[in-house]
Amino acid sequence: MVPISIEIVSPEKLLVSQSVDMVVIPGSEGDLGVLPEHSPMITLLRGGEVILYEGERVTSRYFVTGGFAEITGERVTVLADTAELSSALNHADGERQLQEANKALSEAEKVGQTDRLVALMENVQVAQAVVDVTAAAH
Repeated sequence: MVPISIEIVSPEKLLVSQSVDMVVIPGSEGDLGVLPEHSPMITLLRGGEVILYEGERVTSRYFVTGGFAEITGERVTVLADTAELSSALNHADGERQLQEANKALSEAEKVGQTDRLVALMENVQVAQAVVDVTAAAH
């Protein structure tokens, strides 16, 4: 199989630039597997893992908090709001972030701050993704 190139870029740095057999990205509508010769598209990302494969073996996992990905038949470019190795995440920090995000969302709902609800729901989703990823690692 011809490999597909993957680049993961955050505002701070280029995290990854390599060729792999498959990439799984956390699309806003669900996880998306990308193989060589994929149809071109651009998709929003939700908080979750970008998983890189060689054959059927996972070689790397990166956690992104959002952003978007451009996909072509030869390349996946992930432009992430923030990105780091999933192994750098801490379960206790994720649990704390989830509690804080849920509290902020609940308070905004109580006082009718509807203009903040989408951003606060995204914070809850990202924190829940951190908890899920770190729980799976245990």
